[in-house]
Amino acid sequence: MKTAVLALHYQNEVLHPDGRIRLGVAEGAPGRDAVVEAAGRLLAAARRRGLPLVHVRIAFPPGHEGVVQNAPIFRNVVASGAMEEGSWGAAFHDGLGPLPGEAVVTHGRVNAFYDSDLEQVLAGIGAERLILAGVATNSVVEHSARHAADMGYAVALAADACSAGQPHLHQAALDNIALLGEVSTVAALLEQDA
Repeated sequence: MKTAVLALHYQNEVLHPDGRIRLGVAEGAPGRDAVVEAAGRLLAAARRRGLPLVHVRIAFPPGHEGVVQNAPIFRNVVASGAMEEGSWGAAFHDGLGPLPGEAVVTHGRVNAFYDSDLEQVLAGIGAERLILAGVATNSVVEHSARHAADMGYAVALAADACSAGQPHLHQAALDNIALLGEVSTVAALLEQDA
């Protein structure tokens, strides 16, 4: 079964202490360094094993022009000025960005598949199983895992490379994703693909 790794929202706005969003990974937050370290190990191991990596980022047009503000999450992004295309905040966090030749998908809603070319990228890879990881667990990660399962992908989650704004939200998302696929650790998932 061909496996691909989806690295979701490893961007400055959510991972860097100066980011405007910092969902559970703000400087001094419990587990912040562990999440960043686990994400780095996931990317490095995927590369060593030759697994296709797809880096998924969220970004909006300058001035947030055209952003549908039907939900609080999008109203908050617009109000804070976060994730503008070309900004420092929308850039990948140090050490967690793509290398030349790795796929990058940009989207503008909660679900990484919605209104993006993610489905086409995965079809081009021939992926059948997806290892997901990213921030926030209860947002892009859970929404994308649900969509992937509905599309017929085998879903696995590297839980230690994920975070949410509050521990109980992270755990609830893990519990929900466990109904769709495997919830494990970076080390355990990578051993399966060794």
